[in-house]
Amino acid sequence: MITPYFLHGLESSGKGTKGTFLKKNYPVIICPDFSGPLQKRLDQFEQLCKGQNNLLLIGSSYGGLMGTCFAISQPERVHRLVLLAPALNFEGYKPPRTKVVVPTILILAKHDTICPPDRVLPLAQKTFSHLEVTVANDDHMLHNTFREIDWDPLFKT
Repeated sequence: MITPYFLHGLESSGKGTKGTFLKKNYPVIICPDFSGPLQKRLDQFEQLCKGQNNLLLIGSSYGGLMGTCFAISQPERVHRLVLLAPALNFEGYKPPRTKVVVPTILILAKHDTICPPDRVLPLAQKTFSHLEVTVANDDHMLHNTFREIDWDPLFKT
């Protein structure tokens, strides 16, 4: 059984647009709120998911950076990552020496000026060995795209 988490962006919350959508359609998802710098958020998340494995991490923007960092440090606990315009271009992020084998869906936006595809995609390609990439005709918020994702299979595997 997978345990799904939504990891929100820097200035958002688990009750933002994406978190609300996911919770309404997939009540099993956990949509916590995080605050502070990256390491504090990662520590908060580690406390929340302590002892849990088979995690489905859906990370939006800064939450995508969080999910990536967690998967790098504990890949054996992560079933799958879904990264929505992840902020891999923040916090001096550097890909690991060895690619992470966690299956990862990466959704980028052509018109994203915060996490531009030309900066994020090369970092993701150096980070993940099993990467499925979509570049949507959207902006950083992916408001025209995230509802169209085929979420059902992700929650059933």
